[in-house]
Amino acid sequence: MKENNRCPWAKEEEDIHYHDTEWGVPSRDDNYMFEMLILEGFQAGLSWNTILKKRENFRKAFDNFNYKKISKYNQIKLDELMKNEGIIRNKLKINSAVTNAQAFIKIRKEYGSFSDYIWSFTNNKQIINKWENLSQVPATTELSHKISKELKKQGFKFVGSTIIYSFLQAIGIIDDHLISCPYKTKS
Repeated sequence: MKENNRCPWAKEEEDIHYHDTEWGVPSRDDNYMFEMLILEGFQAGLSWNTILKKRENFRKAFDNFNYKKISKYNQIKLDELMKNEGIIRNKLKINSAVTNAQAFIKIRKEYGSFSDYIWSFTNNKQIINKWENLSQVPATTELSHKISKELKKQGFKFVGSTIIYSFLQAIGIIDDHLISCPYKTKS
């Protein structure tokens, strides 16, 4: 496989592994989706590589992204997270993990799974874009605006349109691998 044809944003070891094994790969796993939703929220204002480098620390700190446990975090746990140097120590983002876990559980009860809910926005179909270069890849779309708005109505925090577009890429609802990339979904 020609490494130099990989999407140009994947440069460092963590980026390359994520690009090659996760990014743009369709997932219907609620646990993975919750992890990515939380990580994408923490990424706001930072580089994705920063988050990937701290990913294992996040997993340990947030009980392996167990949304049931996170939904019940108390102030003692939140204070502990604020002291954890291995994660992004932003009070609003840490608190949003709890709020989002609670909203996530509510969606699962109403729709059977978060996966069913989120994939319903595209009629269970992956969007495979055919970009030739990185400058063509948007930061937001009408779809990300719509989902962001709906998630906010459901009580989620740190789910702006840009975060949601990245989330949709992360869980494979959107495949934005460049057409020259060997990891592009064949359509």
